[in-house]
Parts: sequence; structure tokens; C-alpha cells
Amino acid sequence: MASTTSKMKLRILLVGGGGREHALAWKLAQCDRVEAIHVVPGNGGTVGVPKCNNIPALSPDDFAALVRHAAENMLNFLIPGPEAPLVAGITDYFARHAPDILVFGPSKAAARMEGSKTFSKDFMRRHRIPTARYENFSDRDAAEAYLDSVDYPVVIKADGLAAGKGVVLPASKAEARSALQSIMGDKEFGSAGDAIVVEERLEGDEISILSLTDGVTIRSLPPAQDHKRIGDDDTGPNTGGMGTYAPTPSVSQAQLEEIEKTVLRPTIDGMKAEGMTFVGCLFTGLMLTESGPKVLEYNVRFGDPETQSCLSLLDSDLAELLHACSTGLLADQQLRVSGMSACTVVVAAAGYPGSYAKNTPMRVQPTPEGGNTYIFHAGTTLDGEGMLRTSGGRVIAATATGQTLREAVDKAYGGVALIEFEGLQYRKDIAKRALR
Repeated sequence: MASTTSKMKLRILLVGGGGREHALAWKLAQCDRVEAIHVVPGNGGTVGVPKCNNIPALSPDDFAALVRHAAENMLNFLIPGPEAPLVAGITDYFARHAPDILVFGPSKAAARMEGSKTFSKDFMRRHRIPTARYENFSDRDAAEAYLDSVDYPVVIKADGLAAGKGVVLPASKAEARSALQSIMGDKEFGSAGDAIVVEERLEGDEISILSLTDGVTIRSLPPAQDHKRIGDDDTGPNTGGMGTYAPTPSVSQAQLEEIEKTVLRPTIDGMKAEGMTFVGCLFTGLMLTESGPKVLEYNVRFGDPETQSCLSLLDSDLAELLHACSTGLLADQQLRVSGMSACTVVVAAAGYPGSYAKNTPMRVQPTPEGGNTYIFHAGTTLDGEGMLRTSGGRVIAATATGQTLREAVDKAYGGVALIEFEGLQYRKDIAKRALR
């Protein structure tokens, strides 16, 4: 069976329409075994990727329609991109209704690692995975009493999914109380704020590690560093991510080995021991503190915009790696990366991460031939006349690779200069800390 499966052409159902999905489509299309990629709903960039078909009429949340579409088009491999379908149980739904279709992604039970901050923090405590001191609350008065009792700076996190924005870093006790009111009282993040985590604010270098796993074997991409806040020098509110670079030079090989031993291995083994074997991409956000690496959060899918940087460094066949995860054969695969550096700069709409205009006409000039500069679309769409328009807050990103990080950064900003639309904004300091 394994040998037959290994030769099977892959016809992929890729769910999502962001920059991560454009990068995944771009990399998967380069794989010989991939015959077709149907992207639901896709964006203005995926429409131009070889082997890709956008399916804008389908919703990533309509699992029954996705199963029907897969059957009608003989698709045999599901790759959910965003967190929401995974947390809602798309993997379980396909297992019940389309068992012949392989899925790269965790079960609904395993997806709680991202879907509930309180669940993931308690998991870390159970399995002695290093993380910040914390307590969980569903009662605002109890949370306020806890704030009064601690003598260290805190971070306040909404329990549920909040599009990467449900984290507040208050500068004072007064700001912390105001954040509790916004999240739990005013429901700024909706039901995601019914419960919260109040945790110690860690100091150090923050990194992200994307690990592919079949539930036993782990293969990690190079560590990346995201820039979460909207403004230069880490000012302003949190976003879904305004840019990344990889690999992160502040991380030593010894630290990577420590992270594997104290964080990644116990996480994967702990999930298996608790009956929710994790298959897919585990995103681990870490702080490199003076007392060692500590986990900030887990995500249960490829990060965005970490994926754009990391996949541009991947030399291995992505489809083979993801297929091996889904069939329990990852131990047979090696994950090879180039020795280059990568940088991604996200270009957002004016007003983001607050309210922003949509449907703004935009223009993207071609990237230089053979220059290792790539444009990955996120919140873009093509109108009926073929005009590219904005459709989201994080609109588009420029990614580049170079022999040095400096070269990659300069080329990425050269890519940004090819993007034109009214009111665009982007950070001017991606990777600045690493280049000092």
C-alpha cells in the first residue's frame, strides 16, 4: 500500500485565501507529484500560480460543500491553511465523510492548542514545558484581584481565536484593568474573550519555529522572527504579523537542540499520550529568556508571514513532506534548506489593524527575473474586468532571499517598491534588530 500511495499523483484541496496559502500553493506547484491545486477561495495571487484553480464560490467553513467539491474533482489531499477550519473540526469532518482523502492538519481536539489559550497553558503545566507564570480567568473581578497581587509586568490574552490580535501588553496596572474591560466587558474580541490568560511578560528575543510532524517524528523549518506590532520599533497595536526574517541569527544550534528537547518533543509526546496525536504543522512561539527558551503560544498551522520566508528557503519537496506527515512516514523524509537568508515585508491597508478600506485598485509590477524576489498576495482579489483590488487588512507581501540577511532585506524592500495602492502602509524596520 505504501509504495502505491507514494507514486500517487496529488490533487490538492488547499483551504484559505491569505499570504500563507499563496506561498503554500507556489511551493506545492513546484512538486512533480502535484497534478492540481484547488484553492478555496484563493486570492488575486493564487489565480496566477501554475496548476492552481481558485474556487471563490466556496467557503472554507462549508465542510459539506468542500467534501462534494473534492469528490466531483477527484481531489485526494486536503491542506487546511488557516486556524479557524482546523479549530472547527475540518479534519474530523473529512475523516467521517471522505475517509479516502488524506488530510495534513490536526484533529479538532488537537487544534485546541491554538483554539484555547487556557487549554494550551494548562497543557504546558501538565507536561512541564517551560512557559511564563500565569493564571486563567473567566471572571473579571477575579482577574483584577490577581492583577493586584502580582509584582511583575503582565500580558493579557483572549482565550479564543482573535486573528492574531487578542494579545495586549499593558504598560501599567491601569492599562491592564482597561484591557480586562475591553476584552471581558466590552467584548472587543467577541466570545474569544469569555476567558482570558493573565501571564508574566517575558523579556528576550522572540522567535517562531514551524515544525512538521506525523505525531511521532518532527522536522522543523529554520527559526523565524515575526514583527507583530503595526509601527516601527514595535509601537502601536498588535497585528497578524507585519514581516519576518529567517533564519534568526540570535538562535544558536545549542538553543535549537534545547528547544527540541524541552519543548517540541514533550509537546508532541504529550499530545499523543493524551489521545490527540498531532499531525500537521505545529507553530511554536518562544521567548529566549536568560533562564532558557519559554513557550509564548502554540498555533496549529503554518504561520503567516513566517511561511513566506521559511518556504523560500526550503530545498526539499514540500508535497512529499506534507504527504509523509499524513501517512505516518515522516521519518523517511529529510527536510533540507538552503544556506541563504530570507525576509518578508507585509504591506497593509491604511487603518489596519483597525477599520480599513477595501476594494482599492492596486498595481503590482513584475519582480526581476531570477532575482529570488517574490510577491505573495493576501487580501487581494481580481474584479470582473481583471483589475487587482484590495480585500483585506494585510494586503500583500514582498519576500526575498539573499546570501546574507542584509541582501535579503534590501531585496524585499525592493519588492515593496513594486506594489502600488492608495494609503498603503508597511514597517521600515523589518530585521533591524538582527542587523545592528
